[in-house]
Amino acid sequence: MERRHSHRRHKHHHKGENAKNGSDDDRPSTPPSQRVQFILGEEVDDDKHESHPLFSEMEELVTEGEDMEWKETARWIKFEEDVEEGGNRWSKPHVATLSLHSLFELRSLILNGTVILDMEANSIDQIADLVLDSMVNNNTLAADKKMQVREALLKRHRHQHQRKNHVLPIIRSFTDIGRNYSLCKMEEHLTEQPTERPPDFGKFLIVPGHGSERLPPISKSASVTSMSRNMSQSDLGNMNGDIHQHNLHFMKKIPNGAEASNILVGEVNFLENTVAAFVRLNTSVVLGDLTEVPVPTRFLFLLLGPLSSTTGYHEIGRAMATLMSDEIFHEVAYRARNRTHLLAGVDEFLDAVTVLPPGEWDPAIRIEPPAAVPSQDTRKRPPEKPLEEFDEEEEEQKLREESGLARSGILFGGLINDLKRKAPWYFSDFKDALASQCIASWIFLYFACLSPIITFGGLLSQATGKNMAAMESLVSGFICGMGYGFFSGQPLTILGSTGPVLVFETIVYDFCGTMGWEYLSFRFWIGTWIAVILVVLVAIDASALVCYITRFTEENFATLIAIIFIFKAVENVLAIGKQFPINTSGYTNLSYECSCVFNSTIELKHPEISNWTAVNKTACIEMKGTLSEGCFLPNYTPDVFLMSVLLFLGTFVISVQLKDFKNALFFSSKVRQFVSDFAVIIAIFSMTLFDTYVGIATPKLEVPKEFKPTSPDRGWFIPPFKQNPIISIFVAIPPALLGTILIFMDQQITSVIVNRKEHKLKKGCGYHLDLFILAILIEICSLMGLPWFVAATVLSINHVNSLKLESECAAPGEKPQFLGVREQRVTHVLIFLTIGLSVFLTPMLGYIPMPVLFGVFLYMGVASLKGLQFFDRILIMFMPNKYQPDYMFLRQVPIKRVHLFTLIQLACLICLWSVKSFSSTSILFPLMLVVMIGIRKSLDLIFTRREMKILDDIMPEMTKRHQMLKDEEVGGFTSKFATCILGPKLILEEKGAKEIS
Repeated sequence: MERRHSHRRHKHHHKGENAKNGSDDDRPSTPPSQRVQFILGEEVDDDKHESHPLFSEMEELVTEGEDMEWKETARWIKFEEDVEEGGNRWSKPHVATLSLHSLFELRSLILNGTVILDMEANSIDQIADLVLDSMVNNNTLAADKKMQVREALLKRHRHQHQRKNHVLPIIRSFTDIGRNYSLCKMEEHLTEQPTERPPDFGKFLIVPGHGSERLPPISKSASVTSMSRNMSQSDLGNMNGDIHQHNLHFMKKIPNGAEASNILVGEVNFLENTVAAFVRLNTSVVLGDLTEVPVPTRFLFLLLGPLSSTTGYHEIGRAMATLMSDEIFHEVAYRARNRTHLLAGVDEFLDAVTVLPPGEWDPAIRIEPPAAVPSQDTRKRPPEKPLEEFDEEEEEQKLREESGLARSGILFGGLINDLKRKAPWYFSDFKDALASQCIASWIFLYFACLSPIITFGGLLSQATGKNMAAMESLVSGFICGMGYGFFSGQPLTILGSTGPVLVFETIVYDFCGTMGWEYLSFRFWIGTWIAVILVVLVAIDASALVCYITRFTEENFATLIAIIFIFKAVENVLAIGKQFPINTSGYTNLSYECSCVFNSTIELKHPEISNWTAVNKTACIEMKGTLSEGCFLPNYTPDVFLMSVLLFLGTFVISVQLKDFKNALFFSSKVRQFVSDFAVIIAIFSMTLFDTYVGIATPKLEVPKEFKPTSPDRGWFIPPFKQNPIISIFVAIPPALLGTILIFMDQQITSVIVNRKEHKLKKGCGYHLDLFILAILIEICSLMGLPWFVAATVLSINHVNSLKLESECAAPGEKPQFLGVREQRVTHVLIFLTIGLSVFLTPMLGYIPMPVLFGVFLYMGVASLKGLQFFDRILIMFMPNKYQPDYMFLRQVPIKRVHLFTLIQLACLICLWSVKSFSSTSILFPLMLVVMIGIRKSLDLIFTRREMKILDDIMPEMTKRHQMLKDEEVGGFTSKFATCILGPKLILEEKGAKEIS
């Protein structure tokens, strides 16, 4: 039985079973789900009925020679594990699959058997006596069979981890060897303090039979010796003679505060009818060796019956254990006050299960645990009735206010709210960085940021006549990174240099050359105006406009930047091939002799030249001579390009494979997680060592060696004027407006991507604070003549991905769940601190080949595409329907509509790529992003609101026109201006004050 095709509202066929009790006829007509919801909705009077995590263990009564013992056959924490007799090991955790017949049989046993709730007992023999007395009193067990059943209950318990007669298998896994060694040491430590044993401890117990007949001797179970809940571990080690009873190694898999549910099933030859009992202890107690681990027992289920080939006692026991591991029934079992409550829990479970036809599924197949277990909240509480008047716009507005994307109505109100939101988390931003994952993220992002900064510096040197180059880029990265890391609202965002900024700098430099102005002085005023405009935008809460940047726009932008990273990485490697071409001529001896051949006519025209072989290439071409083949042969460098390709692909492949190593089947979870966190660093160092070992002269990373400005004509502080007229201050305003749009869009789109709700950030956003800090940093960079740094999309996405947190898998078979991101400031600060110190690390950095860093670029670009719904929808377009992944949006939106939305988004991406690719139009790139928002708004005319909510995000509706019209009538132009600029909150507050007065 597995949950696939819903099997709801079926009727249970139990009226023929034990009809004399009439229990089925007396059952309330209320549906089981409502009865369970009522039981779970009652307040718990005391702590004794509070539910705890449960560890369920099933043992079966088996015969070993002439003796009988309880042998562990299965266990549950969340998923089932079975003892594989042939392999003498535990099976892989799997989803329990049950037969309906076993569930109906179990229900019948609970209905007609013994149920004792809140039993007062401290040992297994007390429990056995109370249960057997109840059975005899209810005439479900003959009095003359009582002692034999009691003897069976008190037999020894043997668990899978115990080695019979201490026989150590010759072949063991390395994991078992290490585990057993550590347990041996633990036992030595635990047994140092001797514990006084009872006189009959470890001896045999003879139970008299009928007449002179003697039963075979059995060893007394240690479960007759009970322990309190807080019994010391030294007592655990010595309580059962020569066999260590508890699996201390498995204890780390048990949740804190867990209690045990023991299921005992077996066949005996002295019973004619089946006897069953369900017991809940009033106080949980550790019953010696009854359980594999020293966990206090709270529930027991006993099932003994005659030898039978038809009754599946094993399957009924599995059904009971699976019920106890079910989240809903397990709570019902804790809160049940009578038998009817337990039956309601079973009926609700039967209503929730699904049935698979026997001819279409093999029950022997073990189903892997799901990646994410669905929530059972809908089974716990009744479905909430939808509100009659649900204002979706108001709900969206509340979410925007929580994110700081609603206008406050006062000057700098958004900035003040950001400070209030982030201040309580400031010290935790440093404390939360105490993890090896942060070290891995720091080193990875250091190399990921360093290479673009140096590359950008080289391009900037060509574009600005060496006024700014690699050194200035390093200093700017240090100042901006440190300032942003310490004071920003979202330190997960990584600052970097972008292509549009480079184009903007090129245009400004060319303009200054045309006007004869000093470039850095004019750039200072542009930066000052940009900073002023950004502060004004912060004052009027302009970041609230970010709510118009939906998934449509942000994924277009993120996909574009990721593709640029991939394209540039491949392009840079191919450029190495042009610089160091491959020799395709094989072993042919090539002649590099370059000579110029003239005919007789040319020689007669130039009698002054006596030695024609000394004529250089330029003169030869000017005199229309013919150059020999040796003049055109490139200088082949053996193996450089091929080695570069090998390093490039090796870095990428190692990074991808090791990043997914956390899902591998090798080593422990901590080792896998460590390797996954340091995947890119391992790739960089391994490929660098490989390059050093081979010794081929591949291109290496070049870092400035001296801390000084690149141009000798400038210093570290720029004079505001210097040969520039006063009017240049005002001429700087138009380019400042364009630069503001560029910086604002780059910064805010990246911030929206980082602050996605999918990342489960807990410390809040800081759009206004980020923009304010960026304005200050731009002014500092303008004063010092340094490049402007803004939020870098791909670097920020990879920073977030490198800090993702997953749950530790405690229960066997449980898949790790995404918990959120390690939100802290330390990695951001350390990244740019080491970038500032890179000048002093030049000797070490000079060993890193550039192809290795290009491989890191390729990895970052590919990793950034992962998780983008837009990229997933592009891939779906090339898949047949039957092979398409089971995405939620494919369930709710027709595939043709999905493809139409994807094609429109793809057309917008191509337009963005075209605008960015040409230098003459690339400066318009920020404006194109604004156009994307307009295109997204127009899609509301093509797609329904429901479709847009699934495929994208809902844009804010301008539906408050009636309120604005009233404000305009009451307050005229002033009120309308305040509403548009400061937001509706101020107007509403004034209106409320008037109404109160």
